[in-house]
Amino acid sequence: MEEPGQGCPEAGGGHRARAEEGAAESQIRKAVEFKAEGNRCYKEKKFREAIGKYHRALLQLKGVQGRAGAASPEQSPPDPGRCPLTEEQLRLVESTEVECYDSLTACLLQSELVNYERVREYCLKVLEKQGSNFKATYRAGIASYHLGDYARALLYLKEAKSREPADTNVLRYIQLTELKILRRGQRDGYKELIA
Repeated sequence: MEEPGQGCPEAGGGHRARAEEGAAESQIRKAVEFKAEGNRCYKEKKFREAIGKYHRALLQLKGVQGRAGAASPEQSPPDPGRCPLTEEQLRLVESTEVECYDSLTACLLQSELVNYERVREYCLKVLEKQGSNFKATYRAGIASYHLGDYARALLYLKEAKSREPADTNVLRYIQLTELKILRRGQRDGYKELIA
């Protein structure tokens, strides 16, 4: 493992680099703690409180990504004055971020007035990083269904069914979606989807 500060001499070397690395590590640790608190709140059915904790975790992660420059290789290269994250830190940031967005969708779906746009947005963030995530695929299908985007809902739900063929919730939503498509006279779109 690299000694703190050695991986980022551009960040001022020595003391400044260690300070940057220490701040990033601290923010990652806080994000993980907020996520754990959010999980506890969720288990206690305190969904609004859990949503706040997950958002605070995500804010910490955004701070880490801003401090370190690009958070992943796909993003633009980091500024020379910033200290890039280690591979281990990158993995922890990404997994924490995905888990927070995934948990946020679960909380939002428990709300009295569900914001399905936000649910779908968060599901897509999860699917960007974990394309095979069953829960995010299923929840994106539910959100699309409730937003009236039945063709897209059916795509997500059938994808979820391919991963969990016996899941009764998925099967029920597929039936509901197909019924909506038929009722709306979207037979052409339906025929293309099942072809």
